[in-house]
Formats: sequence, structure tokens, C-alpha cells
Amino acid sequence: MGIIPFNRPFVTGRELTYIAQACSNNQLSGDGPFTKKCQGWLEQVVGCRKALLTHSCTAALEMSAILADIKPGDEVIMPSYTFVSTANAFVLRGGVPVFVDIRPDTLNMDETKVEAAITARTKAIVPVHYAGVGCDMDVIMAIAERYKLIVIEDAAQGILSSYKGRPLGSIGHLGAISFHETKNVVAGEGGALLVNDPRFAERADIIWEKGTNRKQFFCGQVDKYTWVDIGSSYLPGELTAAFLWAQLEQAEGITKRRLALWDSYHNAFAQLEQQGILRRPFVPKHCIHNAHMYYLIAPNPAARTRVLSALQHAQVGAVFHYVPLHGSPAGQRFGRTAGDMTITTNLSACMFRLPFWIGLEERLAVVVDHVKAALDSA
Repeated sequence: MGIIPFNRPFVTGRELTYIAQACSNNQLSGDGPFTKKCQGWLEQVVGCRKALLTHSCTAALEMSAILADIKPGDEVIMPSYTFVSTANAFVLRGGVPVFVDIRPDTLNMDETKVEAAITARTKAIVPVHYAGVGCDMDVIMAIAERYKLIVIEDAAQGILSSYKGRPLGSIGHLGAISFHETKNVVAGEGGALLVNDPRFAERADIIWEKGTNRKQFFCGQVDKYTWVDIGSSYLPGELTAAFLWAQLEQAEGITKRRLALWDSYHNAFAQLEQQGILRRPFVPKHCIHNAHMYYLIAPNPAARTRVLSALQHAQVGAVFHYVPLHGSPAGQRFGRTAGDMTITTNLSACMFRLPFWIGLEERLAVVVDHVKAALDSA
């Protein structure tokens, strides 16, 4: 039968054509024609005020930490159940991640726990839209407005997902998207900073341009450009942007095919959920998701261990996900928890992700059969 990998990046077929065009344009550094195409697509489709391509979502989060003016001791509220970049971006500025528990249904940050985590040092809230399913942004934005906090959406997994009709990444003051090869729309490595609050727009350009006012120079606003602020080399090269453009052109089609796969998985495991053998993903009615992943929640950690072992033996690439940051060595060193973390701890030990990539259609039934057999034996 052969190995069924966890992930296989989808290629549209236009990537090499656009890379060749980028080479003939005689500009391989960032901010070339393909970079501008990608940024324009994001601004139009996501509806953000400004989009800046970055070499990773991590870079976009680091830019957001600078824009939020995070200083040593400033606290940033976020879930513990997320990738390390969510916290690292703020720790690099001296910030303190304050971890709150997640909801048992969506695995998103529990919005009812946020207000109790706020102190005089709180500067920002970072909701993470897990699996491309939106957090309860109305509640989070209302809290932020009440306490004058900045909201930075970690929408790494959220391209073409929405919350109450609003694209993820367009709701907070700032947002970050990923185009890593494990995401729906890929560039190998890549990301984007989404600027929604106009007060951050001009400085975002400067940080993106290594701390210079280079963009103002090219717009004719200054007669020469110079170093005016902190910044770094956050731009991707034009070859990366060319690859990404081929993906963005077909983003809606990619999402449609992934949703069909997601639905097939979801239907296949419906009966087992009804029998109480496992839990399937939950998507609130007011959210439209993008089928970023398909996961299951085993009844207990031992059952998950046995299932993953059986799937590994069958050469099916199922994997667990995040190790909660609040229990990690760096999380304990740099951050703190606010309130009980029971749901995060328990669910993270029971959850596992199934292979999910375009082209899996013909072998999806094989994966389902192996999962069901493994659960029977668990």
C-alpha cells in the first residue's frame, strides 16, 4: 500500500512559470511585482488596510510585537495551546506571555477567561484561530476596547476562514497569516502581516524595510531614505512571492477541495462520536472554516498513544499537535498562567491529527479503516 504521509504540499502547476518570470524581471529581492500582486490579493480578499509579505508567520508576529510597542514586563494574553512563535515573538521584546485555558469545543482560547487575566501590565491579546476556526472575536474585541488593549490575530491557519462574515485576520488591530508548506496555501516558508488599524500602517512599512523610510522615498515623500526606527529583514524574496502567487490564484479552489476531504472524514467518524468512542472537530454556526486540518480526540491519553502507535505501524502519518506552552521549559521561564489550565492539559493529551492533503481522496478510506481498527483495539 505504501506510506500515507501526514502532509504533501499541493502544487498548482503555475509556480515554475511565475518563478521563471520573476527571474526575467531582473529583481530577485523582495518587494517586486509578485510581492505586490500577493499583497494586493490579501488586501482585497481579506479586506485588511495593508498587507506586507514576510518570510514567515513568525516574522509577521515579531513585527506585530514591535508595532504593539511591547517592552520588558509587558504582558500579552494568549492560549497555551499554540505554536511557540505565538509566544516567542513577544518574549523577544521582553514581553511576558500570560497563558489562559482553551474552550473544550473549538480548542480556541476561552474568551470568558481573558478578562480575569488582565493586569496593569497587560498590553495585548493574541487570539489563535485553531484549525482555521474563528475565536469569539466579538467578546475579545469588546474586552480590548474596554481596557485599551491591542488585539493581534494569530491567523496562521486561517486563510479564507471567517467569523460572522469577516475574514480571519481582518478583525483585530493586526493579524498574521502563514504560508508554510503545512498550510492550505503555501510558499514553502512564508507569511504576511495584516494591518487593520491605520495608526500602525506607516510604521509597519518602516519596520518591514529594516527600519528605514525607503517606501516614503519611492513614493516621493522624502528626497533620500535613511534609518529612522528599529526593523529587520522581514521581506521574502521575489521567487517565494512568485510561487505564492500561483497558489493565491487558486486559493478558493484549493479550499473547496480541502473542504470536501474534511467532510468525508467528518461523515466517516460521525457514528463513532455518537457512540462516545471519540470526538470530532466542532465548528460554530457563525464560523466558516477552511479545512486546515482534521483531528480527532481520543477518550484518554492512553487510547491516543495506542492509536498513534497502530497508525505508525500501518504507515499512516497521524500525529499529535502542540505540547502546551505553559508546561514547557521556556514557557515556565518566560511566561505565567492565569487560572486553571485543565482543559488545555487534558485535551492536548488526547488529540491527534490525520493525514490531510489534496490528492488523499483515493486513500482516505484506507486511513479511516485504520483509524477505526486502531480505536477498536484501544
